Amino acid sequence: MAYSSKFKSKETEGLFEAILTLESKEECYRFFEDLCTINEIQAMAQRLQVAKLLKEKKTYSEIESRTKASTATISRINKCLNYGADGYNIILERLEK
Repeated sequence: MAYSSKFKSKETEGLFEAILTLESKEECYRFFEDLCTINEIQAMAQRLQVAKLLKEKKTYSEIESRTKASTATISRINKCLNYGADGYNIILERLEK
């Protein structure tokens, strides 16, 4: 069964097609530096780190201390890991390999 996103649009399709053309970390840095603010990039990186730590069964207080993420952010990511679209889980499994 194919996944159907809640926010799928012509514009998001174009964005994701563009991201899929990136071929290296350098190209990712160049594109995301142009596309996002530094704070947006750092927030995404922080969320991925929180997801990794949650999968490692770290406590909220340990995650908060290590990442400086709020407990609200940690809770939201935990909810996504357990009940979301599996995006974090797909990426984390691939990064483990």
